Amino acid sequence: MNYLPCVEIEPRTPANAAVIWLHGLGASGDDFAPIVPELNLPEDLAVRFVFPHAPSIPVTINGGMVMPAWYDILSLDIDRKIDSQQILQSAAAVTDLIDREIERGIDSQRIIVAGFSQGGAVAYQAALSYPAQLAGLMALSTYFATSDSIELNAANQSLPMFVSHGTQDPVVPEMLGQRAVENLQEKGFEPDYKVYPMQHEVCLPQIRDIARWLQERLP
Repeated sequence: MNYLPCVEIEPRTPANAAVIWLHGLGASGDDFAPIVPELNLPEDLAVRFVFPHAPSIPVTINGGMVMPAWYDILSLDIDRKIDSQQILQSAAAVTDLIDREIERGIDSQRIIVAGFSQGGAVAYQAALSYPAQLAGLMALSTYFATSDSIELNAANQSLPMFVSHGTQDPVVPEMLGQRAVENLQEKGFEPDYKVYPMQHEVCLPQIRDIARWLQERLP
């Protein structure tokens, strides 16, 4: 099996939970690794953090420049025209990482999938279609790109979700975060939605909320 290359941060004791966290366009798996110590999780919460690197592909909205991306973005209008086949391929690669954590001895119900921006769109697709119950989904400053086409799996019909967005986001307008929440609610989900006075980034109050949410989901 060829897995996505990843940055992995192991807990001090053998891992009994995992968070698979996807970066945004043009970034890498190193992008969110510095947040782990900022979460200040208790030592008995033995979480392995997995930060995969997206492959480098040409990105249309950036003049065809080759950069790390989970899928090509064809236009930046409010409907975000994307390469739908590539997003499915990236979600399948994330599914392989979930399967690997289970093979490593982590119960699926102690695995969380997270993603920022473009990575969040992939996280939605991967987590909500996964055939075994997961612990949760974190969608940060992102949008639900496959809301009209996704085939939801009954195993995750009650998946807990932490969805957050910056009210001043110039890259992915907060309206897209609101739309994602509305789409989820129409499908029967009850996402926890929080906004912060920030742009396309993360902030300390948000990190603290993420830490609390992780401890609730991975007791």
